[in-house]
Amino acid sequence: MIDTHAHLDGEEYLNDLPEVIQRAKDAGVEKVFVPAIDQKSITTVLAVCQQYPSYAYPMIGLHPEEVRNDWREVLEKMRVEAEEGTFLAIGEVGLDFYWSREFEQEQLEAFEEQVRWSIETRLPLMIHCRKAQNEMVAILKRYKDELLGGVFHCFTGNELEAKELLQFDRFVLGIGGVLTFKNSHLPEVLPAVVPLDRIVLETDSPYMAPVPMRGKRNESAFVVHVLQKLAECYQVSVEEVERRTNETVTRVFGELRG
Repeated sequence: MIDTHAHLDGEEYLNDLPEVIQRAKDAGVEKVFVPAIDQKSITTVLAVCQQYPSYAYPMIGLHPEEVRNDWREVLEKMRVEAEEGTFLAIGEVGLDFYWSREFEQEQLEAFEEQVRWSIETRLPLMIHCRKAQNEMVAILKRYKDELLGGVFHCFTGNELEAKELLQFDRFVLGIGGVLTFKNSHLPEVLPAVVPLDRIVLETDSPYMAPVPMRGKRNESAFVVHVLQKLAECYQVSVEEVERRTNETVTRVFGELRG
């Protein structure tokens, strides 16, 4: 399995990261992708990935909830780091109007700038979108023919929203713990409209732990519960889901060393 989204650089893992990584390996997780959320986190993301080479892979991006009035200066500095480092993707980027629209225009402009980064650097996008799908789709449509591809991280939407996202044919949906929640409609939505080869696994650790670990700190080892639920939803074996999702990761992110 590959966990395509885990914030292993977070302070939640300061005291036991080696054990967290070992549990992930024991569970069958062969790679973990670690997104940055702001300039400061680039340092911590790279530190984790350097500690676990060929296992943890870094992304670089400005998370929408971290966008402020100074976003241009922040992105200028991050762009320098992006050009100097070896990153897997531009992420975690996107739009989030769930709590507030205070920085709506700044978020829109910062996201579009990072979409252009993706095109220029030929790196895929790791996109966070909450209460902003219409705005996100409008921006992506401007670049539809140029987009390299990427992941719509933490998809929790309905059939119409899934179909709208799948029109971007080099993009896939990141599916995590929400799939296992009792009130989730994803077990019906996904098999109805989303081909299995348009899905990748993720945890979004330390957030949103899957059932039966709900309420605990999430970690990459728990992605096995997402895998098992997907197999149940699509009525195929866990081995089939593992193989297909890994092939999709390679298609989106390219061949990974290690």
